[in-house]
Amino acid sequence: MNVLECNGIVKCYKKYVPVLNGLSLSIPAGRIIGLLGPNGCGKSTFIKLVAGLLQPDSGEMSVCGNPVGEKSKALISYLPERPYFGGGMRVKEIIHYFTDFYGDFDKQRAYKLLADLQINPESKLKTLSKGTKEKVQLVLVMSRNARLYLLDEPIAGVDPAAREYILGTIVSNYNPEASIIITTHLITDVEQVLDDYIFLGFGGQVLMAGNAEDTRNQSGKSLDALFKEVFRC
Repeated sequence: MNVLECNGIVKCYKKYVPVLNGLSLSIPAGRIIGLLGPNGCGKSTFIKLVAGLLQPDSGEMSVCGNPVGEKSKALISYLPERPYFGGGMRVKEIIHYFTDFYGDFDKQRAYKLLADLQINPESKLKTLSKGTKEKVQLVLVMSRNARLYLLDEPIAGVDPAAREYILGTIVSNYNPEASIIITTHLITDVEQVLDDYIFLGFGGQVLMAGNAEDTRNQSGKSLDALFKEVFRC
């Protein structure tokens, strides 16, 4: 059974302009997939639909055979684009919140990752830099034993020195029966950890997709170079 199945997904916003227009794809277990495309092509919309934060206008989606809903949400660990906790909360309070709320949350893993990133659990979020807040959220997401991880721009605000560690954290801290979908503009940094990729065009059309290593070997080009060719203005 695939971790994610999407068939004919349509989502429209203002003036009935489709952001996603008949998107269909399948995500098997045990893969790290880069969902790559220009601004406005529907990457974040797609992630929110899978997470159950938005509803498609038509089409079907399922996670491990469960239609998007209460059961599917319990299988998903989602990292949004922006921080969503109140600035007055301490990091340890958020850890306690996740421990109480998610049955699959590994508190010991979370504290180890915080220590590795030199983040003080006593710190209030409002005292942390934007990049450190994003690290905290990533720690929370990757400390769950989920079946599908949805990471929307996980390293966008992180300094280059920390990116390698964070990408290593993503690779080494997820259930091997799970899959990870990453959206990012920093393809050069991320492609080293990707098993597969999807180039998403405007209207949510899949322009290219496949195994990352096979594509590099066959084309003699990096995913970043291919991306620039496909989406050249």
